Amino acid sequence: MKLIPSVAFAIVLSASTQARALGSLAEVSIIDRDSGVELTPYYYRGEYWVAGRPGARYAIEVHNRLGERLLAVTSVDGVNVLSGATAGWDQTGYVFDPGERYQITGWRKSDEEVAAFTFTEAPNSYAERTGRPANVGVIGMALYRERQHPVAIAPPVIGDTTMGSLTRREGLNAPPSAGVPAPPAPSSPPAEPSAEAPALGGSAAASSARESSAERSAAQSALPLARVVPPRPAPSPKLGTGHGEREYSYVTHTTFERSQSQPNEVVRIRYDSLENLLAMGIIKRPRPVPPVPNPFPGSPNPQYVPDPPG
Repeated sequence: MKLIPSVAFAIVLSASTQARALGSLAEVSIIDRDSGVELTPYYYRGEYWVAGRPGARYAIEVHNRLGERLLAVTSVDGVNVLSGATAGWDQTGYVFDPGERYQITGWRKSDEEVAAFTFTEAPNSYAERTGRPANVGVIGMALYRERQHPVAIAPPVIGDTTMGSLTRREGLNAPPSAGVPAPPAPSSPPAEPSAEAPALGGSAAASSARESSAERSAAQSALPLARVVPPRPAPSPKLGTGHGEREYSYVTHTTFERSQSQPNEVVRIRYDSLENLLAMGIIKRPRPVPPVPNPFPGSPNPQYVPDPPG
């Protein structure tokens, strides 16, 4: 495996702009977990790129900026990080509470474990090892806002001087009020998200029951398409994401009803090694600083000018 010298890596990063997260509904950034550094996104021909270190573990850090819950369907190299399926918008994802910050550190293996994300050469990536090499080198996040249901005020009960309590028509374990029919209880109430980790949104619960699959397909096919100009070819094998060691990572399950069939926002981050990004012109090499001429290089000087040789 070809390693990039850490000194050269530090020089290029020092010449770049300050690292910043991407996205408006949520701040999305890539963290090198071995060094603790937030990788700087470089904008190049309509896309954002980050430089990963081969062999390093990394995380996708998400910070929900809204005052409401947010669903993040997350993919790496075109693969859903929760299910391992070829990624699609209508699949399962992570549900973040208002203002929550969390690091997605690997391929989820269970409610308690993940296989760590590691930067590795593309032939050793999880996507390529499972026969899906076409989208190696890209991280995607489809963000959905939650459907908000109106709050109904129950009419006063005859003979009672107090007004009925406010009842949300989402209806999970809501007590019945006089004059307001109680919503049907679900077969198995969802667990509340842990304070330490986000919840997983099931694909069936996260999609709207009012939309048919044909309507979703028609809506997605109507999206505008943009032509991306590819960068110059890289001189060495591109970087992918490997299936690393098992790590503890706890999540719970919940339900989530999307506000619409298409994502409210899609964040796309491409990545490769520093060597390849330099070769493709995505990151500019720092120009060498020429030596400053010295007007008195031989100081102290002789009193008079000597004759030249010969």
